[in-house]
Amino acid sequence: MITPFQADFASLNIATIAPMSVAILGALVILCIDLFTKHVDKHLYVVLTILFLMVDLGAVLSFGGPVRGFFDVMLVDGISVLGQAIIVVASGLFIFLSLSKQRFHEYSYPEYFALFLFMTAGFQFMTASDSLILIFVGLETASMSLYTLIAMHNSNKATEAAIKYFTMGALAAGFFAFGSMIFYYLTGSVELSVIAQHLSTLDTQSNFIMLVGVVFMIGALGFKLSLVPFHFWAPDVYQGSSASMAGYIAFVPKMAALIVAIRFFEIFISAHNVWVHGILYFIAIITMTLPNLIALVQTDIKRMLAYSSISHAGFVLVAILVGTSQSIEALFIYWIVFSFIIIGAFAMLWLHRTKEKPSFYGFTTDYQFEKFTGLIHASPLSAVLLAILMLGLAGVPPFSLFWGKMFLINATLAHGETLLAIIMILNSSIAAFYYLKLIVVMFFKERDNKRMVEYADMGSLMLQVIIAVAITFAVTAIFWLDGVMDFVSIAVRSSGY
Repeated sequence: MITPFQADFASLNIATIAPMSVAILGALVILCIDLFTKHVDKHLYVVLTILFLMVDLGAVLSFGGPVRGFFDVMLVDGISVLGQAIIVVASGLFIFLSLSKQRFHEYSYPEYFALFLFMTAGFQFMTASDSLILIFVGLETASMSLYTLIAMHNSNKATEAAIKYFTMGALAAGFFAFGSMIFYYLTGSVELSVIAQHLSTLDTQSNFIMLVGVVFMIGALGFKLSLVPFHFWAPDVYQGSSASMAGYIAFVPKMAALIVAIRFFEIFISAHNVWVHGILYFIAIITMTLPNLIALVQTDIKRMLAYSSISHAGFVLVAILVGTSQSIEALFIYWIVFSFIIIGAFAMLWLHRTKEKPSFYGFTTDYQFEKFTGLIHASPLSAVLLAILMLGLAGVPPFSLFWGKMFLINATLAHGETLLAIIMILNSSIAAFYYLKLIVVMFFKERDNKRMVEYADMGSLMLQVIIAVAITFAVTAIFWLDGVMDFVSIAVRSSGY
């Protein structure tokens, strides 16, 4: 006789899904408000979204140590709390960019804000589990919401970007499903901790089936992290999306994918699997280098930043490849300091949409380098702020990303990976050229025609505050970085790394 499965309610530890539940509840509340009340000002939805994200963040920070829950598929440890906190805070900052003075198509729909909260919850599920099934559910929940948000920008390029992203995302989802199936076949489990225990009893150096599963997972995670050669979608999607959404794509989804990559590849890095190490080694080098070279010849700032973000993903992949507690700490510090600069950079681009269509001034896109020619004369403050952000992305001291790269390079050298450290330094030097290119255009070139670009008046108070915060944190990193390092170190080491 088969006895029914019974679970004690307390053993489920429902608190582990509380943060995501808050975001999902917020999305449902917004949809219900729209159902019963029409023509509500978008500011109400922005305020509700921020409030629910604040409650979400409070629930995340309430966890004191590694806990499991919900039939053990939830794993809330130090890196999970850290990852969720970064995702929620960054999501809150990006949603403020919707408070522009112009009325953009997507912000007129409450569904935009509901989908934004569903997306945030999906990314949180990815970071708070070591079950491949729940990670897949979170991945698809977030991805489907993100595809829709991109398409809601309601332009031909936005629709094209959404279709490309959806098509490549479907392929990546298939890779993830096939990889998970292979590891279930080998180990009888979809939980990474159990998979690690089973694989420790196998000859992972020559197990061909296992290597096939690893290749599928690299394809899936490589797409989300935009690693070479899975990066082809990124430039078109960045260019087709609104500047605010492009900034979001450059940072938040990758944070969730990085947590999954840390958990998954740690199994093979700790086992000293030479095949997996070799594959990741090659991908890290080519991802740091190739996009940097392509970015040198870009004429559109958003495409340049797209290739730049791909290169940054290569840098953090090195931290996963090294696999020490010092490198994982450096990864989080790097991504945190990167977040402030990338938020500020895309917020500045969002601020500099033109009143007219780009073709009115002879440009094919709204963010061509030439459009910013002589910006120092038209808007001196904007030129200075953009220059600071470009120097920050280039890793010029004392800006925040310089310290992130220093920690990452030191962790790499401490592990004996001298060649990787040299390649990281060389790529940082290459990247400086295309960041400085925009500064040269803004400060040292003059327009051929005398017609100055008239920028749209989108400088709402909140948008100005976001830019000010981003600039401040980017410039003053030397003063607050010690506190962040302590917090990151406690979180990483409490997770057993």
